[in-house]
Amino acid sequence: MPTTSTTLFHVSDLHFGQEDSAALDWFVSEAARERPAAILCTGDLTMRGSAGEFAQAREWLAGLPAPVLVVPGNHDVPYYHHIVRRLIQPYARFRDLVASLPPPPDLAQIALIPLKTIARAQWRLNWSKGRVAARDLDAALQGLAAQSGKPLKLVLGHHPLIDAGTEGSGSTRGGERALTALARAGVDAVLSGHVHDAFDLTAQADGLPVRLIGAGTLSKRLRASPAGYNRLEWSPAEGLKVSKRTMDMGA
Repeated sequence: MPTTSTTLFHVSDLHFGQEDSAALDWFVSEAARERPAAILCTGDLTMRGSAGEFAQAREWLAGLPAPVLVVPGNHDVPYYHHIVRRLIQPYARFRDLVASLPPPPDLAQIALIPLKTIARAQWRLNWSKGRVAARDLDAALQGLAAQSGKPLKLVLGHHPLIDAGTEGSGSTRGGERALTALARAGVDAVLSGHVHDAFDLTAQADGLPVRLIGAGTLSKRLRASPAGYNRLEWSPAEGLKVSKRTMDMGA
């Protein structure tokens, strides 16, 4: 097994339409300096899911100096005033963006598994909150089974599966069920965004430990912490280390 470490950058909630250009430029300079093996983006690329916002996001992602894996956030579907498009073609623009990018990274030692946590509609007033449908959980579990031989298994979704004590909340329906199923499948950590504040904690699911790692935002929609991202470093000898990087502290 290789003894060298692998570096990943975890970013979330770019919110093109209300993006912070200085924060985005800072992140690009950080990535250019360190050249991570992959950049993981856990959703909310746009603010209102418009064609123009997706074009901006596509251009920025395509210019990053590392392979990119993106999952959709609740802001990446058409907003409520485009209700017909939201109900009929909610993910068309996101899928077009993904298709325009190079294939996501395939890392020899690290499984990267997407988990959809958004919905075009829900049986509650706030559709921005998380939901893990049974079919989406099954897709993630199948992806994990296909990469079961890799020593580090990371799942990427937009919403925290359980709330992490941050100012914002994911309120993810089906999140606890999903976390238990992922723990049983051997997942080491679940990466997310949505709440715009970074966190790193270990939860117990069915008696099994699973790390929950949230990234902040690179947009103007700040909450309790400044713009930032997470730097992940993994090695067989030392495991997974996570450091929160914020623009006000530099590198």
